[in-house]
Amino acid sequence: MIVADGKGDETTEDGIAIYDVGPPKGRIDRMWRVTRRVFEKARELRLDLYHLHDPELIPVGLRLKRLGKRVVFDAHEDVPKQLLGKPYLNKAARAMLSWMFAGYETWACSRFDAIVAATPAIRSKFLPLNPRSIDINNYPLWGELIADESKQAKRRQVCYVGGITAIRGIRELVMAMALVRSGARLQLCGQFAEADVETEVKALPGWARVDELGLVDRAGVRDVLAQCAAGIVTFHALPNHVDAQPNKMFEYMSAGVPVIASDFPLWREIVTESGCGICVDPMSPASIAEAIDLLVDHEQMVRELGERGRTAVRDRYNWSAEERKLLELYRDLLRQE
Repeated sequence: MIVADGKGDETTEDGIAIYDVGPPKGRIDRMWRVTRRVFEKARELRLDLYHLHDPELIPVGLRLKRLGKRVVFDAHEDVPKQLLGKPYLNKAARAMLSWMFAGYETWACSRFDAIVAATPAIRSKFLPLNPRSIDINNYPLWGELIADESKQAKRRQVCYVGGITAIRGIRELVMAMALVRSGARLQLCGQFAEADVETEVKALPGWARVDELGLVDRAGVRDVLAQCAAGIVTFHALPNHVDAQPNKMFEYMSAGVPVIASDFPLWREIVTESGCGICVDPMSPASIAEAIDLLVDHEQMVRELGERGRTAVRDRYNWSAEERKLLELYRDLLRQE
C-alpha cells in the first residue's frame, strides 16, 4: 500500500508493506506534490498490478499505463455527481467542474485495464467506457461487529458512525434529538468536517442529548452498536447519495442494530426486503424523532429488526463474495500477456 498519512513506512502483522510518501499540506498539495510522490514510489516498487483508490491518482494511473503496467481504477463514488453537492462551491462552479471532470474521467478510464465500482449503479455508468467494469460492493466483514452476548444490552440510545457533515444530515439529526419523547440519547462517533456546521449544531437544543465520542476504533464501534436501539444514516437527497450503498448501513445491520435510513428508492428496497429498519424523510427532524422513539420504546421490535438485518448481511451483504470477485479480476489481469 502506498499512502500519504505521515505515519512512516511499516509492515502490518499480516505482512502488508505500507509505504508513506508524506502527508499533504493542503488540498492543492495533495493533488500535485503528493500525487507526484505516489507515482515515483509506485514506479520504484515495480509491481505487477496497480489498484488506484482516489480520483486525483488518475494521472498516476495514466503514467503507469504508458510504462506498460496493468492498472485498475476504483470508483468509490460517482465523482461528477459528488461535485454537484460540494457546499463550498457555488452552483455555477459545481456544474462546470462536474462537466469537466466527467469528460476527463470518460477519456482516462477507457484506457485502464479494469474499473472497480463500489455499487451496481456506478458500474453501469462505466460499462460503456470500459467493458471490464465490475462492481465490488463495500459490504462488511461478517462477524466483525458482533459483540459478545455479555455486552449486548440495548439502552435508550441510538448512534451515528462516520464522517459528520451537513449533507450527511447532522443538523436535522441533532434537531430531532430535541423532539424525542423517549429519553433517547445520540452516540455520535466520528469527526466534524466543517467547523461552521460543528459550531451551529452544538448550539442547538438537541445537542444536550448528544454524547460526542469522537473517532472510535473498530472495537469501540462494536461496543457502541451493541448498546444502541438504532443506527442512523439519514443523508440528504443529493445526486451522489441516492444511488449509493453506504457501508455504515450494512455495518449497523451486521451488528444486529435496526437502521433509520433516508427514504431513497434504493435504500428503501434494501431496508424493506431485509425487514431491518425504518425509512424516513431525512429533511424532517420530526420524522427522524418519531422513528427513534418508536424503536427505543419497543424492545421486541428492535430485536426482530436487528436479527433480520444481521441475517441479511450473513446471507447476502457480506464481504466474502465480493472478495472472490476481486481476486478473480486480479487473476484474469495477471494472466494476460
